[in-house]
Amino acid sequence: MTDADVVTLQHTVAWATFAIAFVLGIAMSRSNFCTMGAVADVVNMGDWMRMRMWLAAIGIAVIGTQGLAWAGLIDPGKSIYAGPRLIWLSHAVGGALFGFGMVLASGCGTKTLLRAGAGNLKSLVVFVVMGLFAYMTLKGLFGVLRAGTVDRVAIELAGGQDLPRLLAGGDAALLGTMRLVLGALVGGGLLTFALASHEFRADRGNLLGAVAVGAGIVAVWYVSGHIGHLDEDPRTLEEVFLGTNSTRMESLSYVAPTAYALELLMFWSDASKSVTLGIASVLGLVAGSTAHALATRSFRWEGFQGPEDTANHLVGAALMGIGGVTALGCTIGQGLSGLSTLALGSMIALAAIVAGGWGGLRYQIWRIERMA
Repeated sequence: MTDADVVTLQHTVAWATFAIAFVLGIAMSRSNFCTMGAVADVVNMGDWMRMRMWLAAIGIAVIGTQGLAWAGLIDPGKSIYAGPRLIWLSHAVGGALFGFGMVLASGCGTKTLLRAGAGNLKSLVVFVVMGLFAYMTLKGLFGVLRAGTVDRVAIELAGGQDLPRLLAGGDAALLGTMRLVLGALVGGGLLTFALASHEFRADRGNLLGAVAVGAGIVAVWYVSGHIGHLDEDPRTLEEVFLGTNSTRMESLSYVAPTAYALELLMFWSDASKSVTLGIASVLGLVAGSTAHALATRSFRWEGFQGPEDTANHLVGAALMGIGGVTALGCTIGQGLSGLSTLALGSMIALAAIVAGGWGGLRYQIWRIERMA
């Protein structure tokens, strides 16, 4: 393979991811897919419809990802989620910060991009601030603080932290069986719970959102972990996953990629910068949302309602940027992509995000009652 072939393959990874994210932008807008909204519905109204959609999407992602791994098409151990170092405190602290922040900002990183694509100027501001603080937590001031504090607290798991590897205990023959069994048990269990509701099954929008999001996660894993994977890069003679910012196999996530998208815009003339998988997923989601809004005539300009609304969104965006990077992902990055690998860290991060979201909702209720 020549250098030109490598560049062509990088473009293939980016364009394929853009296309998948574009479809997801339409499907998520059509189904009103929103993790923060799902948690809020349960806490405020006891309504589990959107939560079932989210859980069904996780179930599909788990089954599909473990199926790809069982077939030998991808290796989840080569992602950022299933490595041997379990930074449990970073997952817990970062997840809680992100969960609280997404409530203040009226939605997680994914919802922010969807709303920005539909004309919400508040979400555009959240996108910029979240990306700025994410970059500061990746490589700037908060990155130094993160690396010197919570990231130091870790557990080393020689075989990797995903459940199939842990339970297989280094037995290569057993690993494939564990992927099938755990994929069926965990993914199938979540799907069964979601589909147990007749109301959920009867709503095509819910089914559309769950299938599109779950399948989208699996599709991007395949693009990154199989199509974009080279056992030996002709330029470095080392294994490489082309077109990813982490240099590892990636699927969808929407915090760190916002930072890299802003970096690309600021350093556009730098020939070393390019549209990566993460950046393509950001652009695709926004484009899909805009296409849906224009097609349904729901595109509307919307701004802040006052100083308090502005402050809440700015603080929420900052917390999402810091928390999302510290936890190694957001409601999509950890809650779907990470969890599809059955990594322990992703389970901790997701629990912390939900707990932080619950705390943010209780805070809002307290504020409303105090003002009344």
